[in-house]
Amino acid sequence: MRARKIDDNQTLIVKQLRRCGVSVAITSMVGKGFPDLICGLRGRNYLIELKDGAKSASRKQLTTDEKEFHDAWAGQVNKAESFDEIKLIIGL
Repeated sequence: MRARKIDDNQTLIVKQLRRCGVSVAITSMVGKGFPDLICGLRGRNYLIELKDGAKSASRKQLTTDEKEFHDAWAGQVNKAESFDEIKLIIGL
């Protein structure tokens, strides 16, 4: 089994979120299109597919597995490239 690659911005973003009181579970190792992070704030959970905003547009696209997961998931799931985008998504 191959180790999953995490986005270069993930470590810093997780640290920033936790400093703001957000619970963060790193789920990038799950695979099969499952989002990279689950964030919890004020009794709500947010599934976040994290992409590196510094990468080219083509490298920020969802993979086939990610698209399939997003399409099939009946709940909330978002794609974000930065701490600021995640703050907007979770209402921080």
